[in-house]
Amino acid sequence: MAAARLLLLRSGRPEPLSFSQSVCGLLGARPGPTHCGLKRGQLVLSDRPFPGASARLPLQRPPFCPFAALDQQPGAPGAELPTNRGVDLGVAVILQSSDQTVLLTRRTRTLNVSPNLWVPPGGHVELDEELLDGGLRELWEESGLQLPQGQFSWVPLGLWESAYPPRLSWGLPRYHHIVLYLLVISQESQQQLQARIQPNPGEVSAFMWLGPDVAAAVAASEDGTETPRHLPQDLPPSVPVTPLSRGSGAPSDPGPAKEEQNVDPLPPGPGI
Repeated sequence: MAAARLLLLRSGRPEPLSFSQSVCGLLGARPGPTHCGLKRGQLVLSDRPFPGASARLPLQRPPFCPFAALDQQPGAPGAELPTNRGVDLGVAVILQSSDQTVLLTRRTRTLNVSPNLWVPPGGHVELDEELLDGGLRELWEESGLQLPQGQFSWVPLGLWESAYPPRLSWGLPRYHHIVLYLLVISQESQQQLQARIQPNPGEVSAFMWLGPDVAAAVAASEDGTETPRHLPQDLPPSVPVTPLSRGSGAPSDPGPAKEEQNVDPLPPGPGI
């Protein structure tokens, strides 16, 4: 089994989680903060404070999470799930411009996992990679944006238990991630960031910037716990991506390579 990316603190010892274990289920599947240790290439979770914990973050999953369904079904076919893999670690970047718009990208129709879904940039955290560095790398790979040092701030927002397929009725899950959401606030305006965007057409088919009202309405209605807000009538236009969007200096088609690494960029966490 590859090095564990996600660890759960039990009896004072961090232990790796197997692919079939529900993280929310083990932590009580309750609303409220989870104590987190954000390490290089790893995330340590506990339902109580521990030395080295650096954040308290909400941990959520959708009500239709297949691992929640498997927990509630005695004799469910859990034996058919992978036994040589753990729960993996992903990161998603909520990039906010100085004028408070948020970047979303639409995954291409050709990707094997969650095609055609609107999501923030994000993906797999590499071994020994700092979590912020992983998020910034994914932002660059997908959008072409590199944020200058000293011109942005960031804060962790929360954790999402992600599975794909996202529902048990679609088949047994083949991917299992905890996705760390990071809010990255740029000192540059939407116009300045837009001028530098060069999306990777192997992964991104379109992108758009959401204003505060639309972003708040999406966030409030995503998990079904709050009354959905009415979306503004004039939604921002999306910008389609063509195969020539990247230019000659782009890295060569990292999309398929991601699929080979069992990457779950964000599915099916909060998206549109």
